[in-house]
Amino acid sequence: MVEQWSPKPKAAGSSPVSPAHKLNMNDIVLYIKESYNELIHKVTWPTWPNLTSSTVLVIVGSVILALLIFVMDAISKGVLTKIYELNI
Repeated sequence: MVEQWSPKPKAAGSSPVSPAHKLNMNDIVLYIKESYNELIHKVTWPTWPNLTSSTVLVIVGSVILALLIFVMDAISKGVLTKIYELNI
């Protein structure tokens, strides 16, 4: 049995529906100006105390996670060593 396939009559395919927009220098300059304006006036940057407290929180969390992984690794190593020492 052979499957028949035909595209839907009005479905958009892989070919673009409209031609691509060509960038000119004015568009690039406008993009840079708008990006700068957004970074300066619209973005809320964290204060120094917020930044340091977030950094401390990430460091403490990373250390706790590393210790947890270390303990789990040591336990699994001990269990596997006991299993391998058994002569069944």
